[in-house]
Amino acid sequence: MTTDDFAIKVDKVSKAFKLPHQKSGSIKNALVGITKGKRGYENQVVLKDVSFEVKKGEFFGIVGRNGSGKSTLLKLLAGIYTPNEGSIQVNGHLTPFIELGVGFNPELTGRENVFLNGALLGFNRSEMQALYGSIVAFAELERFMDQKLKNYSSGMQVRLAFSIAIRANTDILVLDEVLAVGDAAFQQKCFDYFETLKREKKTIVLVTHDMSAVKRFCSRALLIEKGDIKIIGSPDEVADQYLFDNLNTEKTNEPVTNESLKPQIKSLQVIAKSPLKLKNDKSFDFDVEYELNQDLPVYLGFSVMHNGVSALEHNSKSVNLPHSAGQKHVVHYSLPLNTFNTNAFKLNVTIFDLKNKQPLGYKVDASSFFVTSDDPTKGGAIFSQGQWSIGT
Repeated sequence: MTTDDFAIKVDKVSKAFKLPHQKSGSIKNALVGITKGKRGYENQVVLKDVSFEVKKGEFFGIVGRNGSGKSTLLKLLAGIYTPNEGSIQVNGHLTPFIELGVGFNPELTGRENVFLNGALLGFNRSEMQALYGSIVAFAELERFMDQKLKNYSSGMQVRLAFSIAIRANTDILVLDEVLAVGDAAFQQKCFDYFETLKREKKTIVLVTHDMSAVKRFCSRALLIEKGDIKIIGSPDEVADQYLFDNLNTEKTNEPVTNESLKPQIKSLQVIAKSPLKLKNDKSFDFDVEYELNQDLPVYLGFSVMHNGVSALEHNSKSVNLPHSAGQKHVVHYSLPLNTFNTNAFKLNVTIFDLKNKQPLGYKVDASSFFVTSDDPTKGGAIFSQGQWSIGT
């Protein structure tokens, strides 16, 4: 790749920090520690031999779990940190939106902070006066601009900061978790803004935990794990690996699920019978094991959850479940995945009193699984098998 082709080039970059263990009370104590071979700090390696390039006009995603090294990498790109080893080349003017709202003064009004932040971005007063109306409208804060910033909610402050920041005339934008701000309507404005940036062929580096945004906007992405680049590739490939790794970690750690059991229920358990990762031509099989404290007709219901929303539900009302007290009962379910798209899913299970339809107990995130499809470009968690027809 020639110099004219790339916007950012990261070559074998490593970064470490010295973490102090304890404060030496005197020079004598520090010298004693040295002579005994005890260092007063720990060398924490955050990034290890990281290399990648971002092309001009590319929408490039960076994803990874908390503590993976994303924030350090962004601060290296922004010039806030310098690498211990390796080099970073930036071909053009880079504007980082890493900590929105830095430079705000809580004792000034929203209006005054707009002009203050505009000056920090390099705009003169007349330029900010011309931009002021669109900034306020985008942030939806027209009624609050003459109030002091300290009276704003955190969401209002971030919306104003983002609305100011996107006015910067720059070659490369580095955006860190901007999708986490504001309500659904404001997030849609962010999406519309991203679409505009893509049409204008701006170079964007987006750091986010929202894999749907990675798939929707990014042309390439990388997954960073414990300071190493695990994978660089298509947004679908990287996002799916991130989702699968998260499920795999949760299963390894065996998290305690949220549960609630009324006195009639002694125990409720879900046992997965299928592997964690399946193709959508398979079925996800699981057992529900329960024990009652009294002889009580019951039925089971489950929800397949995706991003906290129920994507599919089913119950066992059509089956006469065993309900004698004092012994464990097992019910098997086989869930066909032929209508599932590539994504991560979780399972919530509830046991109900058959007579009054009231819940007696539930388990949230009782199990999880990851579905892969031969067509990863399909949208949505589950696709329809209905048919189109032309009306007359």
